[in-house]
Amino acid sequence: MLRFRQMKALQKFASVHTNLHNHFSLERHLVDRKTYKERRSAAVAEWRSLAS
Repeated sequence: MLRFRQMKALQKFASVHTNLHNHFSLERHLVDRKTYKERRSAAVAEWRSLAS
């Protein structure tokens, strides 16, 4: 928090970071490898389509 000069900038960063974390956080320990890789690939593909 010390690196942000304004609280507004910190809040904006935290908001964006939360959305990205929720999108890519797939709880690896709860699923098998094949399912995890499929979900991860789908998340990356969706992110690429949104970012382009």
